Amino acid sequence: MQQSVALLIPNDTNTATLSTDILANKYKEIPITNSKSVGLFSNTTIAHYIDLEDRLAQKILTKNTDQALKTMSSGERKKLLLHYLLAQNYETLLLINPYDNLDVATQEHLKKDFDALSKTHQIIQVVTRPSDILPSISQWYYLTQDGITSHATKPKEPTFTFTEDIPQPLTTTKVYRNIAKFTAVSVSFGAKKVLKNINWTIKPGEFWQLIGPNGSGKSTLLNMITGDSPMGYGQNLELFGHKKGSGESVWDIKKMIGYFSPAMVDKFKGYHTVENMLIAGLHDSVGLYTIPNAIEKNLAKKWLNVLGFTSKANSYFKDLSTGDKRLLMVARAMIKHPPLLILDEPTVGLDDEKAALFVALVNTYSKQSKAAILYVSHRQEANLKPSKQFVITPTEEGSIGRQA
Repeated sequence: MQQSVALLIPNDTNTATLSTDILANKYKEIPITNSKSVGLFSNTTIAHYIDLEDRLAQKILTKNTDQALKTMSSGERKKLLLHYLLAQNYETLLLINPYDNLDVATQEHLKKDFDALSKTHQIIQVVTRPSDILPSISQWYYLTQDGITSHATKPKEPTFTFTEDIPQPLTTTKVYRNIAKFTAVSVSFGAKKVLKNINWTIKPGEFWQLIGPNGSGKSTLLNMITGDSPMGYGQNLELFGHKKGSGESVWDIKKMIGYFSPAMVDKFKGYHTVENMLIAGLHDSVGLYTIPNAIEKNLAKKWLNVLGFTSKANSYFKDLSTGDKRLLMVARAMIKHPPLLILDEPTVGLDDEKAALFVALVNTYSKQSKAAILYVSHRQEANLKPSKQFVITPTEEGSIGRQA
């Protein structure tokens, strides 16, 4: 059995191509005894099996359940994939960022499984974050433009500090007594009870982290705040000073919110410049379809200076690295200083350097803005400093919530 190894990759790595190269034994540092006996544990593999179910009705991972793979949580999908791969008796398991989008309990469960498997299987773990490397793996490599280099120890997590002040908004936003207030809110989807008696108040300037396991109802809570769920109607729910359903439109609510999730990056396919992408945040539009005025362009330049993107102002957004796209989209969500900034799993797939830049930007913004911040993530980012936590815990009667 070949030695188990870990490979640290930058966040712009095409993991599908990398997997193919590893399987073809392109890298002599990572030899595979039998390339035909490798199980690929990745989101791409799961997407393949979801596609087989949808197009061809082939239930491979879910043959013992009536539930469709696409309706399962990330944790449930990955558990099924691991069980399937083990049943194939592969000699090597190739793990691509195995813990992305998983709650802490599921991560710990998988880590124990992988650690035990490393005694009988070769494990090749490909990750963007050194903290995810299994303790049983002692050989680490970096992927660079020139190939693979060996490292004797795990690298330390970098830290950054923004020296520039966060640019102030063009217009001041009304200050609300409460950004969002849930009072005894319960939600069910048919017979399935999702949330039970949620009491939670978000006030201006507060920095919250929303925590809960996969499938606990976090997305339901978020969608009620953003107006994307009709479950808020008829509830004792107040948003930006108004009882839900009192005449406000979904777009009235969305204008009050700056929102970022990694999935948003893929929605921008056109030839938008970096500067225009920022300015579009002032207009709540996907792209910029009006000619920006001098005041808007000046504000964008200030933000680009803060990000260190001044030289990239006229570059196309689509040509930026993954990490730079994420940072720009976070700044785009911040540019108006909306009453509420929502950051939904913002660092998934980022390497330590870009994650540290994100942390520095959000910490600086939280100090210099009156906006409330709602950070949703399973990962505890070093140095990120939410002042409050709202923890969701599943029960048979629906998930309950408490302030930690």
